[in-house]
Amino acid sequence: MNSILMTTLIGLFVGMIGTGAGGLITFFIRNPGKRFLSFILGLSSGLMLSIICFNLLPEAFELGYLSTGITGIVLGVFMIIFLDERLSAKMKNYRNFADRGFIKTGILLGLGVALHNFPEGLAIGSGFIAKKELGIGIAIVIGLHNIPEGISMATPMSIGGMKRWKAFVYTILAGMPMGLGAFLGVLLGNISPQLIAFCLAFAGGTMLYITCGELIPKSNNLSFGRISSYGLVLGFVIGIIVSVKF
Repeated sequence: MNSILMTTLIGLFVGMIGTGAGGLITFFIRNPGKRFLSFILGLSSGLMLSIICFNLLPEAFELGYLSTGITGIVLGVFMIIFLDERLSAKMKNYRNFADRGFIKTGILLGLGVALHNFPEGLAIGSGFIAKKELGIGIAIVIGLHNIPEGISMATPMSIGGMKRWKAFVYTILAGMPMGLGAFLGVLLGNISPQLIAFCLAFAGGTMLYITCGELIPKSNNLSFGRISSYGLVLGFVIGIIVSVKF
C-alpha cells in the first residue's frame, strides 16, 4: 500500500511541478508589445508541435496498432471541437472578442494537457512496477517535457487578461491527472499497450487541433510580419533538443 501511495504522490507532484514551472512564465510577461506576444505564441506553438510529432504520436503508434492511433486522433479532434463550441457559447459576455479567444485557447490547451498527463501517469506507475530506477527516470523525463506544455497553456491565458496567479493555478491543476494515471499504473501493473496508445493518440489529436486551429492563427494575427514564424521554428527546434537529450 505504501508503494502505491508513494508512486501516486510522485506522479501527482511531477505533473503539477512540470506544468506549473511552465506556467511561471506568466509572471514575467508585463505590458508586452504585439510583436513580442506574437513571438511567444509562435514559440509555444512550435514547442507543442514538437511534443506532438516527436513524443506523443510516435509513442502511441509504437505501442498500438495504426488503427488505434488514428481512431484516438480523430476522436480527440471531435471532442475538442465539441468543447470549443460549448466554451464559445459560455464566454459570449466576456470583455471583448480578442481576449475571449485567447482565454478560450488557453482553457482548451489545458484540457488537452490534462488528457495527455493521464497516460503519462500510467507510464510512471508501470515503470515503478517494473523497476524503481525506471519509474524515477520516466518521472524526470516527463516532468521536463511538461514545462513547455505549461508555457503553451499559460501564455494565451495571460495575453487574454487572466490574472497571472489564476493562469498559474490552472497549469498546476492540468498536471494533477498524472497522479491518477500513476495510481492506476501501479495498481493494475501491466496495462494493455493498446489502451495507453489510444490515450496518447487521443491527447495528441486534441493538442494538434488546438495548436493548428487556435495558437498558430492567433500568433499570426497579432503581428503580420515574420516574427511569429521565427518563434514557431525556434520553439520546434527547442522541442527537438529536449526530446533528444531527455
